[in-house]
Amino acid sequence: MSEFAAPMPVLARYAVMVDVGYIYAAAGELLFGTSSRRDYRVDAVGLIQAVTKHADEVFRGELLRVYWYDAARDRVPTIDQRVVAQMAWVKLRLGNLNARGQQKGVDANIRADMEALARHRAITDAVLIAGDEDMVPAVEAAQAFGVRVHLWGVEPPYGTNQAERLVWESDTVDVLDAGFLRPYFARNPVTEQPRPDIQATVPSPAQLFGERHVRPPAPLGRNSHGSATGPMPRLGPDRRHVEEAGEHVAHKWILTRGADNIRDLLPGPILPPVIDKELLVEAEKELGQSLRPYQEAREWLRDAFWARVHREFGIGVGKSRG
Repeated sequence: MSEFAAPMPVLARYAVMVDVGYIYAAAGELLFGTSSRRDYRVDAVGLIQAVTKHADEVFRGELLRVYWYDAARDRVPTIDQRVVAQMAWVKLRLGNLNARGQQKGVDANIRADMEALARHRAITDAVLIAGDEDMVPAVEAAQAFGVRVHLWGVEPPYGTNQAERLVWESDTVDVLDAGFLRPYFARNPVTEQPRPDIQATVPSPAQLFGERHVRPPAPLGRNSHGSATGPMPRLGPDRRHVEEAGEHVAHKWILTRGADNIRDLLPGPILPPVIDKELLVEAEKELGQSLRPYQEAREWLRDAFWARVHREFGIGVGKSRG
């Protein structure tokens, strides 16, 4: 951390505004020499908690909330973004990610929120984690309404990764160093891609989802006279059917949510709670029965899910510890 950060006044009310594209890319360059998100994983929840804790140590006052500015294709949140959106005191703001991987609308979201918070006197201070000179008008607008703007940046491996004018216009400047960031970033393992000549044929979404069979109704029980007495008591779920459901949900998510988003779950075997719940709900719809009373069946489900995901990325099959 910067040793020049000034102590904050008592009774500040502040917001933390994070340009995710900046902090991820800058940290990737610092820790791994690459800014591509494909090359490393980020524990976004842990990172947000660490940034919030650091702000609490700097400011003696009240946190309004953390604003997490990111981008996604067609603004459909990824798995990691869905987990962030579930966090208390965190507001996910999404711009659009175009076909070339460029973020659109993120800077505008930051500017709009910073100016609105300042105009309505919702905050006295704003922490801005960003580097783009396009943020300067937002900083100036917030300051015009009496808000102090504190610029935090990622330690650059060389040179600088923040616009000089943005640094000038901010009231204070702080630096998040490698030691602060390293616990929340991990390099992705390099996996061997399957050869095209031996790759199995992948069914189209229409084939996959159009040929699902409706499960037959439960058989009726019979009394000693041979008369029907109603449905027989439901037994525990069949393991084969549970595993089929787990593989189906995994394949469906790979097709509909994209391989890059599912790769974010690797290496497993633990799923974020919100994603684990989604897996359970979708599998129960497939099976037509609840798995909640059957812990063993839920483990079968997770194992089958991971088996399909690991096959997709050509790595060994893991077992869940759920």
